[in-house]
This record gives sequence, structure tokens and C-alpha cells, in this order.
Amino acid sequence: MNVVEEKLKTLPNAPGVYIMRDARGKIIYVGKARVLKNRVRQYFQANKNHGAKVRAMVAKIVDFETIVTGTEVEALILECNLIKKHRPRYNISLKDDKTYPYLRVTAEDFPRIFLTRRVIHDGSRYFGPYTSGLAVKETLQLLRKIFPLRTCRTFPKRPCLEYHIKRCAAPCVEKISREDYTQLVKAAEKFLDGHTADVERDISARMNEAAESLNFETAARLRDILTAIRTVTAKQKIVTDAGDVDAIGLARLDGQTCAQIFFVRDGKVTGRENFPLTGTDDETDAQIVAEFVKQYYSRAQLSATEILLPAEVDDAKLLEQWLGAKLIVPKRGVKKSLVDMAVENARKFLAEESARRQLKDAQTVGALEELKKFLRLPKLPRRMECFDISHMQGSQTVASMVSFFDGAPDKKNYRRFKIRSAEGKPDDFLSMREVTARRYEKLSADALPDLIVIDGGQGQLSSALEIIRGAGHQVPVVGLAKQFELIFVEGSSTPVELPRDSQALKLMQRIRDEAHRFAITYHRKLRRARNLKSELDSVAGIGVKRRTELLKTFGSIANIKSATVDELAAVPGMNCTVAEALKKFFEAQAASTE
Repeated sequence: MNVVEEKLKTLPNAPGVYIMRDARGKIIYVGKARVLKNRVRQYFQANKNHGAKVRAMVAKIVDFETIVTGTEVEALILECNLIKKHRPRYNISLKDDKTYPYLRVTAEDFPRIFLTRRVIHDGSRYFGPYTSGLAVKETLQLLRKIFPLRTCRTFPKRPCLEYHIKRCAAPCVEKISREDYTQLVKAAEKFLDGHTADVERDISARMNEAAESLNFETAARLRDILTAIRTVTAKQKIVTDAGDVDAIGLARLDGQTCAQIFFVRDGKVTGRENFPLTGTDDETDAQIVAEFVKQYYSRAQLSATEILLPAEVDDAKLLEQWLGAKLIVPKRGVKKSLVDMAVENARKFLAEESARRQLKDAQTVGALEELKKFLRLPKLPRRMECFDISHMQGSQTVASMVSFFDGAPDKKNYRRFKIRSAEGKPDDFLSMREVTARRYEKLSADALPDLIVIDGGQGQLSSALEIIRGAGHQVPVVGLAKQFELIFVEGSSTPVELPRDSQALKLMQRIRDEAHRFAITYHRKLRRARNLKSELDSVAGIGVKRRTELLKTFGSIANIKSATVDELAAVPGMNCTVAEALKKFFEAQAASTE
């Protein structure tokens, strides 16, 4: 008798969570049950009409465990936490949910608001998750313009630049009272919740009170905040009599699933978020909606009084008990139109994603197929390597090698080279021979790419071929000329001209431009290091070790110049005498250029 059959006999007659594991001990499914004994046994009953997904999962189960909870609500919460932590293969889950950003309001005496991707249970308040990192950064910038909350981790001894540009109320030097600062934080939280009407009323009342007390500075600051909030809320769509609701829409297209939430506060749509879902094969819309509600609200702060759904879900009463909000499937009216709008936008999102995938396929796999055809390659060039040379009148010569796999950059396999053979004199042919020798002379045949691209014409191609063929490699090698983007191939004096509108040409341009960018970036880095070295070498007492430590600490010559004597002296290997000499050197240098 196997482990599963033995454990099925001792299942508890109680609510809880069950965890399914495969032969490697990996968790492949997590579920909750009102009665563990009944629910878990259903998976292993031969007469049950399971879908393909469940049958595939059951075939992999070699062990399971159960966790008994006091109530079904506790089981639901534990299930959500375990799914989020382990991301089991056969559970419906929010795609890439570990990377979703939040806005965090810290639980400090004078709270800060900043972007984070980690939720720490320390009393802080979190808003999100957001699906767009750019959108949440824009929201944060807007918040900082409207609400002058501090951003520094520790209090400085005097007001910083943020105070002088009116982005911070400077609680560090008591420019604002604790009470007034707390009011600002509460207003910011209401703003993030979408209750902007409440914020406007509160700030307007405080502004009038300050004006009556002849505190015109405070009144002016509150007036500016009120104006900024009204500018934002004027752009929000009005929805009559909707109240505070979250409207959820669901759409499925070509095997992809998306849930979308519209956030409505004070009768206005204040925002929306798209959430791609995985593991939805063979699941009904009702099952997907229920799982989405559980997983989303297990990590999001709920401020709506109602959640509008596109389909009836099982355990609705249990979910309402857990969330403290009503779950409604509206049949008509404004609330039904909100759900319809969320569904339509979820469909639009999936259609756009499908078009994006098709374009990406054309730019990658489609481009490779065209390239194979036009260049008459023996096989699809899935792995390509491209070389470029960069120098300034022969000095600081470097080479770059970028790698593309299936038409996309494979940055972990990028390489860069300092060229020794052509230092001091511009010689692209000699440089190309050196870099290809260093790359391919000792490379095994199974590590070779499917196509090597040389940035340059016939001369650079011949230089590379001399080395590559000399090493015994027969991989196709082509040269891409800069001027007319003609492709030179081995053994032919007539270059290949790819169609101007072909994806193959665009791919060749992308890999050539990426090689050029990578080479230029490396060349500039070496040039900056050389300039730093030459400047610092002019200062008595600065040698290789101190120069290295200064650069490691400050990162650039500009930062070193702006550092104080104490900061310079604190660098490992430095002392006050050398720090003062360095500071005087930079001061004299600045005076001479004025």
C-alpha cells in the first residue's frame, strides 16, 4: 500500500488546508476544504469525472499533507498564503505576483511613503498591488507634489533641498507640528484610497480655519494642496450612485486569461489594474473569479464596501465573512455597466497582448526564418554572436561581442575585450583578428553559435574568417556594412541586400546596434577611468591604492570633487593631510577655469 492510500484512511473530519506533492517533494497544488476527509478523497475516486488538468495533477501526486484549522475562514487565509509563497503548478495564480509593486506608508512617528516590492508586517500600511511600475512611480511623484511628506530615512540637522523646493514640510526641524503632519499623512492615505472628496473637504476646512486665525502661510500651503487635488480629480470619470465599489471583469483569449479591476470611490472611477492569470485550463469562470478574489485581496487593502463580480462564485458567504464586504453579481443598472466595462477592458488587454506576441514572433522566429532563407544558411540561426570594434584615434581600443538567442538579446553571454595588438594605432582588421582569436581559437564545436556577424565590410569579414577557419570552425560568418547595410558572405564578391521592409534586416540592425552600444559603453568607461587616473595622479600622496578606494567609494570624479575633507579622509587608506591636499587641488583647478 502506498503513502497516499495509507493517509486517505486517516484524514481528519475538520476544516483545513491540503498540500499535494510530487515525486521530488515539490508542492504542486494547495487547496482548502470545509471537511478535509471528504474533499481530499474526491481527487482519488476513479468514478469522478475530473478534467484533464486534475487528472494530470493526480497522476503526479505521490504524497500529501493536511493542516487542520479552527474555522473555514482560517483555512481560506492559510490557503492564500501558501499559494503566494509556493506558487504551485496546478493552482490558478496571479502571474509574476512576487514582483508587483506597492506604496508603503511607514509606521514611524513621522511616516514616509515610498515604493516597495516587499510587504513587511510591521504596522505599515500598503496600497496596491499595482501591475505597472511606471504608473506607481507617477502616482508617487504626484503624491510628493501634493503632500509634502519627508523622504529622508534619518532626520538631518537642518532643512534639506526638499524643504526649500516645497516638497517636504521639514518635521526634522519642527517646521510643522506632529498634529499637522499626521493630518497630511491621513489625507495622503485617503487620496490613495480614492476618497478625494473627503480630502478636499478636510483641507478646505483647515485652510479656512488657518485664514481666520491669520495664519496665512499655512493657509497658502493648504490652498496649493487643494488646487493640486482638484486638478487631478477633475479628470476622473463620474459614475452616478455607484458608491465605493471594486468592479471585476474577466476575459479569456487564445489560452490566456486576464482579470481587471475598476476602483470606484465616491462615485468616480479612480483607477484600474490588469492581472494576467495562470493555471486556468479546465477551470470555469466562477472558479477563476473566486481564486482571483482570494489571492488579490489577501495582499491588497480593501476599502470598498462592495465587490462587483462577473459570475456567481461558490463560498460567497465565506468570502464576505473574510473580506467584510458584499459580493454582488449585478444584473442591470450602473453596477452592471461597470462590470461590463471591466470585462471589455480585460478583453482589450488580451487582444493587445496577443497582437504584441504576434509582432514579437515576427521579429524573432519569423526574422530568423527569413535570415536563413536570404543568406542560404544550413540551419535556423537561433544563436547569433556579433562583434564590433571601438576606439578614439587608435587609443583605448576595445571590442564587444553581443549574443542573441531566438532573435532576442541574451545578455548573460555578452563579452567585452581590451584590444592589445592595435593599441596606439587605428587598425580594425588587426583588432578583429585578435578578438575572434580570443573568442574562437579554444572554443569547442558544441559551444559555437549558428551565425557570426562582423560589424564591417569585406576587410573585417576576411580578418575574422582567417582566424575562425584557421581554428577549424565551419560556422557561417557574415559582415554587415555600415553605409548601405549590405551583407557580405564568404566566397562571394557580391553582397546580399536584404529587403528594406524585412524582419531579417531589422534583426541584423538590432544586433549590430546592440554590439555598437555595448562597445561604446565600455570604451567610455575606460576613458573615464583613464581621465580620473590622470587627474588624481597629479596630487601628491595619491597612488594606485588610494585612487582605487576613492573611485570605489564615490563612483566618479564629480562626486570626489564635491566631497568634504572629512568624507575624503574617511575613505580607507586616506588621512586628513592627503584629503586636504586633494581638496585644495580641486579648488585650485576650479579657480583656474573661472
